[in-house]
Amino acid sequence: MNTLTIENLSKSFNKNLVIDNLSFNVQEHSVFGFIGANGAGKTTVMKMVLGLLKPDNGSITVCNEKVSFGQTKTNKFIGYLPDVPEFYGYMRPLEYLKLCGDITGLSADLIKSKSDELLQLVGLDGVNKKISGFSRGMKQRLGIAQALLHEPKLLLCDEPTSALDPIGRKEILDILFRIKGKTTVVFSTHILSDVERICDCLAVIDKGRLIIHGTKQQLKSHHKADSLFIEFKSIEDINIFISDAVISEFLNIAEQDKETVTFHYTDIDHLHLKVIEALSRLKILPSKLELSEPSIESLFMEVVK
Repeated sequence: MNTLTIENLSKSFNKNLVIDNLSFNVQEHSVFGFIGANGAGKTTVMKMVLGLLKPDNGSITVCNEKVSFGQTKTNKFIGYLPDVPEFYGYMRPLEYLKLCGDITGLSADLIKSKSDELLQLVGLDGVNKKISGFSRGMKQRLGIAQALLHEPKLLLCDEPTSALDPIGRKEILDILFRIKGKTTVVFSTHILSDVERICDCLAVIDKGRLIIHGTKQQLKSHHKADSLFIEFKSIEDINIFISDAVISEFLNIAEQDKETVTFHYTDIDHLHLKVIEALSRLKILPSKLELSEPSIESLFMEVVK
């Protein structure tokens, strides 16, 4: 089942095409990475999902209900964390969550139980100081708690880790990964290592156009060969190795830099066997021999160049 479906979505501002016939879907209980450089159109898409911007063309469906501009009926399914969440600084966490619960019509007992549960989830249980004294990471965590208060089916996070230090980023990513069993998570980002770490599926957009869409493994297998990295102990060793008749047949798919060589090849097992045989035959012991899958970063650079 798809929690979010976007079909043929387009949006222009003053004849400037920002979103260009965009289509993708997000499956239930997944963590979905919405990837693009700054200005690619990620925030514009999220605002249309929330009904805050009117599309020029196309449709958006959340939990099988169509999103309509200016109406909020589908937002009952959605929790939203903007890139810079704003709070009433004079309030404390429980006070702020009570206000949010009152606005959405939750009962006092439910507000209390959910607030305690969510503050524990985001690591703010027992924190009773005013929000004005919170760090950026603490505010992001409180924003996630607020966005989850009404138990949404879909959580939208707009660049949730972009301004955080490494520890803060890890904390937010850990939270997003833990909640995917209860809600579907879509987060936009240009930090590719975040997607590598927690996402099941991803979409890459560039200048408002969908470039690729699928699971991490699907995209890696379809777009980039695996790599075999070899580091030699000396220039003499690498020269002997690359002069070998068998190895020379693969040099057109290799990158050489001083005492290292990296092969990119679709049938990596076949290449690996040939390399091992050559090293044994030549009596060369490399200092490092490493197999690696393509990274999301290398995939992104390939498809947007």
